[in-house]
Amino acid sequence: MDIRPNHTIYINNINDKIKKEELKRSLYALFSQFGQIVDIVAMKTMPMRGQAFVVFKELTAATNALRQLQGFPFYNKPMRIQYAKTDSEVIAKVKGTYGDKEKKKEKKKKAQESAAAANLAKKPAVVSDAPIIMVCCHFQVPDNPPNYILFLSNLPEETNEMMLSMLFNQFPGFKEVRLVPGKHDIAFVEFESDTQAGVAKDALQGFRITATCAMKITYAKK
Repeated sequence: MDIRPNHTIYINNINDKIKKEELKRSLYALFSQFGQIVDIVAMKTMPMRGQAFVVFKELTAATNALRQLQGFPFYNKPMRIQYAKTDSEVIAKVKGTYGDKEKKKEKKKKAQESAAAANLAKKPAVVSDAPIIMVCCHFQVPDNPPNYILFLSNLPEETNEMMLSMLFNQFPGFKEVRLVPGKHDIAFVEFESDTQAGVAKDALQGFRITATCAMKITYAKK
């Protein structure tokens, strides 16, 4: 039986060697491009290893994430994604129980969210196969002539190669990410052509890996 769409997606087949905090940061970096994330639950206890839940504020964000990241190579293992059986499954998995009182609260909250989602659904939606990127703010960044290598700055301290690779390898022509030893806030990303680099630059300009750091992207100096 098909599981009804809801705000929470369930992910399994995750590499269980990844530390919990790094896993949560990487999941946030990957999934936040689709919309606002309310919560990420990842546990290292044996029954829950290799699994995680991502809770989105909007139903459409959960749907887009599920469709576009199905089978995505996350730490060298293809992710398997489906809707959680119910939005309350996160709490039930963590606590092991889910009382009637909590169920009523969740039901009321779900009804309110559904009503809000229904109002948003009345607005015309644009459907596209292209990567969907949620950019928090657009700003003008002084740039160099087009180049197949991009220069990234204003990166948060916890940025790692995997996070940046997950963001950029959804664009055609992606080759590699190069971090700068001793400098956590800058990096280089190489593409096969300057045109392909330009597409990624425009799409991810201002993307926030964390809430406080908006990534700045320019063409690298030749």
